[in-house]
Amino acid sequence: MLNFDNQATGERRLLQLNELDEFRSQAYENAKIYKEKAKKWHDQKLARREFIEGQKVLLYNSRLKFFSGKLKSRWFGPFTVIKASPYGHVEVMEEKARRTFIFNSHRLKHYLGDSLDEQRVNYSLN
Repeated sequence: MLNFDNQATGERRLLQLNELDEFRSQAYENAKIYKEKAKKWHDQKLARREFIEGQKVLLYNSRLKFFSGKLKSRWFGPFTVIKASPYGHVEVMEEKARRTFIFNSHRLKHYLGDSLDEQRVNYSLN
């Protein structure tokens, strides 16, 4: 009763599968472009933290999640950088106890205390 043509139906199905494959590849390319743009935007907002030997740094204490208090700072220090590797780990020395520790550079930030004191002195002299 129905006029089925297997050849035409097979060709039509192949065309539909090819269209789906094209849509999938376009969606993949669009997602890739979006991720590259988002990464570029995010990376431009990051500040590079490069540490030099003899520089003073502060350490982020991530263990103060419980009972930290509102105004209690999570940054401890200052520590002095003894050795900094290009791969991200930094060896620091505690000033008072003369002990050395090795930390990931993501847990450290530059200590600006001495430079701020010098700026205050300069402003008060002017």
